[in-house]
Amino acid sequence: MSKFLSPEAQRLDPYTPGEQPQDQQYIKLNTNESPFPPSPKVLEAISKAEVGKLYLYSDPTCAALNAAIAGRYNLKSENVITGNGSDEILAFAFRAFCGEGVGAAYPDITYGFYTAQSALFGLNAKIVPLREDFSINVEDYMDFPGTIVIANPNAPTGMTVPAADIQRLLEKDPNRVVIVDEAYIDFGGESCVPLIGRYENLLVVQTMSKSRSLAGGRLGFAMGSAGLIADLNRVKYSFNPYNVNRLTLLAGAAAVEDEDYFQSCCRTVRETRVWTVEALENLGFTVLPSSANFVFAKSDRLSGETIYRTLKERGILVRWFDKDRIRDYLRITIGSKTQMEALINALDLLLKEEK
Repeated sequence: MSKFLSPEAQRLDPYTPGEQPQDQQYIKLNTNESPFPPSPKVLEAISKAEVGKLYLYSDPTCAALNAAIAGRYNLKSENVITGNGSDEILAFAFRAFCGEGVGAAYPDITYGFYTAQSALFGLNAKIVPLREDFSINVEDYMDFPGTIVIANPNAPTGMTVPAADIQRLLEKDPNRVVIVDEAYIDFGGESCVPLIGRYENLLVVQTMSKSRSLAGGRLGFAMGSAGLIADLNRVKYSFNPYNVNRLTLLAGAAAVEDEDYFQSCCRTVRETRVWTVEALENLGFTVLPSSANFVFAKSDRLSGETIYRTLKERGILVRWFDKDRIRDYLRITIGSKTQMEALINALDLLLKEEK
């Protein structure tokens, strides 16, 4: 770091993204990307004529995209905001609903971006340990007076919280915001979107990076009461009004339009997940119940670090977290069936070599 870095910036706890090798020589099962290309309708929408309009600013209101999302989820446009990935939306939410006297609460094992945002905005954070079985128990949050953030399904565990439990949190204290990060909800679990019309303190955040194959397009969105969305827009227009580029706006609307392709991709991932879990368990792995496009697994014969590093040497990337409680676990993205077969074969060979 330079001598010019402020004391506030020195105290930040940056999020560490998964490895993104540029040589593309790996089977990438480490960043929860889709194994499928975007919908053909996305490719049609991003035409040469539209690329030629990049000299013009994008629509800061994201009106067409917001309307498409609202229609898909039976909401109004005033209930939707879109952003540069769900990370930006989450940042807007941390800034809008937390601050002096209002902290944030979230699990100790969850998406690392929550900790990064808490540090960035100087928030008081209550870190709530997951239960011994890695589940989130909403009773642990009932009396917290600030903003509650729950990833559902949780990452990196893949485990879910029933919508009825989220509902209990919402009802316990209507004066606090509950943010439900549903980045992986399209692969399993029960979405809280149907609760939006009943609870003005509910914000549901989703992304098009996973189930709609737009990770490189950087497109996320949030749904909530008109009041909450207006609050987020206040932050947005104070930070980056043109936050979604022209091509991504088109890609997002086209992806939402192609419901059949979306459902087909999600169904295939779920089927491949079932196959992968069975194959891992046949190799002696312990696998947590997952409703996401990844699994969280460990072997009793080799450490998580050993498996991660050996697989990397052999051209397969998985995610390993050097943290207490989960150091022996690996988060494995569900890729194509061919990719998962290659992973299982590599693990089988690795375990045989250790006999």
